[in-house]
Amino acid sequence: MFDVAAIILVVASLLLIVAALQPVAARFQLPSTILLAGVGVALGFVAAFLLQTSATDAFNGIVSPIVNLPVRSSIFLYVFLPLLLFQASIMIDVRRVVDDAVPILVLAVLAVVLAAAVIGFSLNVLFGISLVAALLLGSIVATTDPAAVVAIFRELGAPARLTRLVEGESLLNDAAAIALFSLLLTVIVSNQPLEAWDGLMRFGAAFLGGALAGFVGGYALSLALPLIGGIRSAEVTLTLGAVYTIYILSDQFFGVSGVVAVVVAGLAVSAMVPARIAPSNWRYLRDVWEQIGFWAGSLVFLLAAILVPRILSEVRFQDLLIVLTAVAAALAARAVVLFLVLPALSAIGAARPVSLPYSVTIFWGGLRGAVTLALALVVTENAFVEPELKRFVAVTATGFVLFTLFVNGLTLHRVIHWLKLDRLSPVDSAVRNQVLALTLAEVKDTLELTARRYGLNTEASGAVIGTYGSRIEEASTLDIEKVLTDRQRVTLGLIALATREKELILQHHGRGTIAVDAVGAMLSHAERLVEGARSDGRVGYNRAARDSLEYGRGFRIAYVLHFRFSIDRFLTRRLIRRFETLLVLSLLTTELLEYIPQRIAPLLGERIGAILTEIVKSRNEAANNALQALRQQYPEYATAVEEEFLSQLGEQQELSHFDDLFEEGILALEIHQDLRRAVLVRGPLRKRKQLDLKLNTLDMIRSLEIFRHLDEKRVKRLARRLKPRIVLPGGYLARKGDLPAGLYFIASGVVEVRREDQTITLGQGEFFGEIALLTGRPRGADVVALTYCNVLVLAAEDFDRFLKAYPKVREEIEKTALRREEDNAGHRVAAAERASDKAADETRRAKSELVPASD
Repeated sequence: MFDVAAIILVVASLLLIVAALQPVAARFQLPSTILLAGVGVALGFVAAFLLQTSATDAFNGIVSPIVNLPVRSSIFLYVFLPLLLFQASIMIDVRRVVDDAVPILVLAVLAVVLAAAVIGFSLNVLFGISLVAALLLGSIVATTDPAAVVAIFRELGAPARLTRLVEGESLLNDAAAIALFSLLLTVIVSNQPLEAWDGLMRFGAAFLGGALAGFVGGYALSLALPLIGGIRSAEVTLTLGAVYTIYILSDQFFGVSGVVAVVVAGLAVSAMVPARIAPSNWRYLRDVWEQIGFWAGSLVFLLAAILVPRILSEVRFQDLLIVLTAVAAALAARAVVLFLVLPALSAIGAARPVSLPYSVTIFWGGLRGAVTLALALVVTENAFVEPELKRFVAVTATGFVLFTLFVNGLTLHRVIHWLKLDRLSPVDSAVRNQVLALTLAEVKDTLELTARRYGLNTEASGAVIGTYGSRIEEASTLDIEKVLTDRQRVTLGLIALATREKELILQHHGRGTIAVDAVGAMLSHAERLVEGARSDGRVGYNRAARDSLEYGRGFRIAYVLHFRFSIDRFLTRRLIRRFETLLVLSLLTTELLEYIPQRIAPLLGERIGAILTEIVKSRNEAANNALQALRQQYPEYATAVEEEFLSQLGEQQELSHFDDLFEEGILALEIHQDLRRAVLVRGPLRKRKQLDLKLNTLDMIRSLEIFRHLDEKRVKRLARRLKPRIVLPGGYLARKGDLPAGLYFIASGVVEVRREDQTITLGQGEFFGEIALLTGRPRGADVVALTYCNVLVLAAEDFDRFLKAYPKVREEIEKTALRREEDNAGHRVAAAERASDKAADETRRAKSELVPASD
């Protein structure tokens, strides 16, 4: 029986070692995980030696808890692994990972299966090891651990995409490897033959089932987090509980991959939650999880390394040959994927190309770690596995891990340096130098003002300020205008503006000036601006900007539900969101116009700044025009929205001012809390005005001049026949050649009747569609809404009864139809005469060209 206090003391001591090794790793530029593994192995050997030596028993009480620490595979798989997977998942930018989804999936799934197969068949052929046992080992060592690799990448400044590929691979290949491992271990324990098709189906079911469970869990978590009320500690606690719940339910109850479930849940949270909680809370959540991940990752490496002496107690010379063969086979399989499969997928357009330096780095950077050792422990702890198989798996897996950590890991930084991946490209160098020169100039000016303000010694200030002058001159040697073309600089500026737009959206979200359900859509639009600029420069950016003002799929569905089935609530919600989105977009583009001369123009040049200003100006005008159209249709609601926006902004300013005074020591804690409470209580009491679509049929009938003579009873009777509808700007109410569908009365808004050579504008109180209904002919023109319009529609089948029931209305309709027919006929005659005159002119011109000029 283990003493709980002793175990806690050992774990606490390990944490002290973790903390002490961080500055050592930084000092000698070593990956901390590799250093932890080395110290852990050394600690395990020393503790085992001191416990077993007959020279002295003085240290037995200290080292016994270390050697006999009750660390089982379940500790790694059920305590640490979910934490590490979730922490890594929420740190990833999902939208950027999607760009590399194909290479990541190939590395994560195909590479695992291929590595297991190549290792398994190699060991089976060369050493006569059972094929299933060799495949089991292959699945164990197929997992990669990104911790050390990513640490090296970040230390050396490796490209972001390279880091993203390695992180994405490691997240999903753990899931693939564990699913394959579970399948093979079941085959060994049950002593049943391996059916390839059955195994493939079970593998696919575990993987896809885990993805589905993870997405559902992540989506539920993203819905639950906003309900916590913005309490940071509760939000972190909810995610911590959810991670273990998703993992264990998936693994133990649903029979699917818990690893995949946690990874997908983390990715779903990373994609959805930032738009649902305050940005400061999201940063806090990520910071806490980063700390959790650091503790878990560090302890995993130390604990796993401490177990190495116990595992290697029965090592033989042949084991060394087996380890080297497994390493060579794994590298060969990895080379096939990286240098054959991925280039082939890129050639057919199925994946973004992965450059040769990236491929070489990923090839050599496939380090193994704690997951491999944990899976090996699962085998050694299984009572139904033969002892020789346990020894084979434990020794080979451990040797494999040690080789990748201390050979690959310690030489990876040299590979990166040799491939020049730790150096900035000429473009990045030019941008860096430009930023540095501008920053140093600002600092130099600030230092000069500070020296004059405080009357500092001239000699001292001159010496310091002089160094900035030489640094500015050095940074200015590489002119950005000589390195980048105008098009490249415009693209760079557009990417910077779109990135700044995302930051501004999150700032408004933090102030509460954007509705939560609109934040996600706006962030997606900003991301599309980034992608558009990256792929097609100015054209792609403008295309994405236009798309952001279009009515999306959800809006169109809501509109169809309204127009066809009179279901209005979804359209109301969409119009509310459009109000808020357009208002914020107008503000964002205005802020971007101020940002360009402050930051972008000094960096990229005044001419590029002017081009970017024109691009953003056109976006600002388009947003204001769309917003103005809504304001005209719903002026009361527009006023209420703008009032609420200013009120929320004012409240945030109040809170910020109170916080500043408190931090400066002017306000006591009690006063500060009372002032904040008064503002926070005021917010929920303020109710937003509801959007009225103005589709009350009775009110719309009363607003039309043609029905003014009807009494209330007849108005109510008429209301049963007329259907109120909203028409969006640019929407077609009728198309030329269509059969007559009804008579339309315009209660508000403006429509345009478009003929081939004539355009007529109709406004409030007018109607159209009567000629086609009276004559039975197809429609002779397109009718398009120029603004938001509220119309009353009388169905074609009710038209005759309507005319009989309302003779005065019939008289007005027929009179208008006759006048319009005469106007149309006159217009056709005039058009024919113009065409005839034009033809005569062309004939005379042709004849004159044939007559020779007189002398």
